[in-house]
Amino acid sequence: MKLLYPNTLKLLPSALAGFPTLTLHLYDAKAPTLPADLHDAEILVTWANAPANLSYAAKNLPNLRWIQSLAAGPNDVLAAGFDTARVKVTTGSGLHDATVAEHTLGLLLTAARRFHEMRDAQTLGKWPGYLGGPQPDREPGTFRTLRDARVLVLGFGNIAKRLTPLLVALGAEVKGVARTPGVRAGVQVFGEDSLPELLPQTDALVMILPGDTSTRHALNRERLALLPRHAWVVNVGRGSSVDEDALFEALQKEEIGGAALDVFEKEPLPEGDQLYKAKNLVLSPHAAGGRPQGAEALIVDNLRRFLAGQDLRNIV
Repeated sequence: MKLLYPNTLKLLPSALAGFPTLTLHLYDAKAPTLPADLHDAEILVTWANAPANLSYAAKNLPNLRWIQSLAAGPNDVLAAGFDTARVKVTTGSGLHDATVAEHTLGLLLTAARRFHEMRDAQTLGKWPGYLGGPQPDREPGTFRTLRDARVLVLGFGNIAKRLTPLLVALGAEVKGVARTPGVRAGVQVFGEDSLPELLPQTDALVMILPGDTSTRHALNRERLALLPRHAWVVNVGRGSSVDEDALFEALQKEEIGGAALDVFEKEPLPEGDQLYKAKNLVLSPHAAGGRPQGAEALIVDNLRRFLAGQDLRNIV
């Protein structure tokens, strides 16, 4: 049985030494094709593959039975055209939780403590005195600290569960929104129908939504209008969940305090795009994840399950 693993992943052969019927084959994840002697592979591990590479695999691996993606979501694999009635697809959900949570915290701290303004002043050789010296403590109608800040997480899943303790430790009040309301990790999670009541009470809106038709432009012009003028929007989920034109307009008119975006509808964000010059926008180049942690353990666990005919983890 052949398992193909990408050159974008440092996979130690010793990690899979306990599978004598398995042979490992390295492939170039950025190449537009795969060598002919790999076309009979039954297992494909993907990570940061070029779209053309995945499309070629979908058309030329007739024996393929299982794809283990290391991305948090399956969008790139599903878009390639694999026959999901024949090929099982599992994701790397959970491998990026810690890094995305850390990055999100950094963006929130940047927004609250205005690090971006300090850096902008530095590049101009100016002293941003207005940001130093005596400052009001938790002044109403501002977002200047995470202490007592009202943070609303739209898309309360595993990443949110990793992020919440970090925010709570700094004194923030965290609420969540998800398809199914309830209490998760000690946080009250509301349904989407509660957004009209929650958004006006929000200092920072953190978006960690998956990218599908149901979440497209989940943050639209109407919902942006419900946020307080000082509120910040942080998006580390999928770029399609934000109406970028509506967000740009809200930023230019100073209808919200600012935004920090790690994901965009088009990536890389095209040169000259209006968002590059938007007021109070911190641009992060899809940098929150990108470091799957525990990938080998997930591959090995799912491989054992696959060979035993058991249910796979993170199956789509």
